[in-house]
Amino acid sequence: MLIQPTVDEKTYYQEQQKKLMQNGRLPYAGGLLERAAKQFGTLPVLIYNDEFITYQDLYHRASAFSKVLQEKGLKPRDRVVICFENSPDFYVAYFAVWQAGGVVAPVNTFLKERELAHIIADAKTTFIITSADRVELFKKADGPNLPPIVTQDDMPVPAKDFVPAKTIDLNDDEMCALLYTSGTTGVPKGVMLSSKNIMTNILQGISRLQIGYQERLFGVLPLFHVFAQNVCVWSAIFIGATVILVPKIDRRYILSGLKHKPTGFFGVPALYGLMCLLKTAPLDSVRFFVSGGDALPDKIRSYFALLYRRKIANGYGLTETSPVLSFEREDVAQPTGTLGKPVVGVDVQIRDEHGKPVPQGQIGELWVKGDNVMLGYYNAPEQTAKVLKDGWFNTGDTMYLNDEGKLVITGRTKDLIIHKGINIYPQEIENVIMTHPNVIRVGVIGKQDSDGEVPVAYVQLREQQEGMEKLLRDLCVQQLAPYKVPRSFFCQVDDLPMTATGKVDKKALRKK
Repeated sequence: MLIQPTVDEKTYYQEQQKKLMQNGRLPYAGGLLERAAKQFGTLPVLIYNDEFITYQDLYHRASAFSKVLQEKGLKPRDRVVICFENSPDFYVAYFAVWQAGGVVAPVNTFLKERELAHIIADAKTTFIITSADRVELFKKADGPNLPPIVTQDDMPVPAKDFVPAKTIDLNDDEMCALLYTSGTTGVPKGVMLSSKNIMTNILQGISRLQIGYQERLFGVLPLFHVFAQNVCVWSAIFIGATVILVPKIDRRYILSGLKHKPTGFFGVPALYGLMCLLKTAPLDSVRFFVSGGDALPDKIRSYFALLYRRKIANGYGLTETSPVLSFEREDVAQPTGTLGKPVVGVDVQIRDEHGKPVPQGQIGELWVKGDNVMLGYYNAPEQTAKVLKDGWFNTGDTMYLNDEGKLVITGRTKDLIIHKGINIYPQEIENVIMTHPNVIRVGVIGKQDSDGEVPVAYVQLREQQEGMEKLLRDLCVQQLAPYKVPRSFFCQVDDLPMTATGKVDKKALRKK
């Protein structure tokens, strides 16, 4: 069962917003930890490798480090790259920058020199805060032009009589976070999020779940990703929850973290797939499971329900929307693509290729509007203009609104395969292929041949099996229209290329 809110979602949102408003605006997001330390001082904010860190301890550590950064020259609105695996050091760095009025720019820990060099240059980075073992990687990335690097060794342990300085306050409509997308369509783009974007999305998410300080949230997703930041950095600290922080997605770390009995579990589909492989993970304490970051396959959802007798709430969002747009909270049977109703304060339109709204039930591109929508892409006005028009943001995802007013996703516009004028949605094909017990992952993309654009499938197998291509073709023939059946099946036991957030990397597949 999923937890059911006791108050109307819109009413809850309005009440929480009213409590927060100061002189007609939401408070600066950089003050989240300071506010939480005053409210929840001795409660644990993090459990990491069996160490309990209180709100007051974390606030003092972040404040002491913030003072160090300011002494080194950090000024309000400076952009600071942060690169850590999941650890308390990430939190200390993040809030130290925010408390100094700086802009956080967390980066993917899997990036290589070329990708890091692009971000450092694009963001006009003032400082880099990273773990000591990554210093050489950054030096290779930018050579003589490298900004100053600060590591966890520069984070002081505050004295018992330490008195934190007051957080520098910025306007709620100023950029405070610069989050670089995975760059599936080219080089990574910097998404500018304001304090208003972040605070609004915190309220939107907690208004749907209506959770509080008693929660223990399982923090296993990489903190550089917006999904994890929203849940484990922004929202958790806002409500005074405890984050059970797991260093990385690894069976040993996951099982160790679960000993601390989380009540909320947030993950990407690949993580839920791993939980299915574990089969007997101790999840009895968890009251709700939420999936986001990628399409949730029927196979994973059904197998998880069979093993653990629990439902996964399917969620949806983008970095550009801070990120939550919707998730299916209701404890009812729904098709996998059902994403629930939009959260409070988000307007949606389904539009055709000409930008005109389509009737309910018809597929089109999802456009959204709300205070959680980004300011734009950093240093990229032309890219911004392509997706932001009159306050409406084009998500690039194809969807329709069902009879209940819930969003149902059919795919990504850029993933759409058009065969002789007929639309083919890869997600539908992937769901069919994933039903085979020997299939772990699949990515369906479009490729040109003499017959035009046709679907092809790249499939990762659990174990080598003779005749898999024919078995999968027969499976698709039984369940799909002929034009949707992949022309080729490339089967392998080796891992398919993956993004850092657990998605099959279709950009890499297209290069094959």
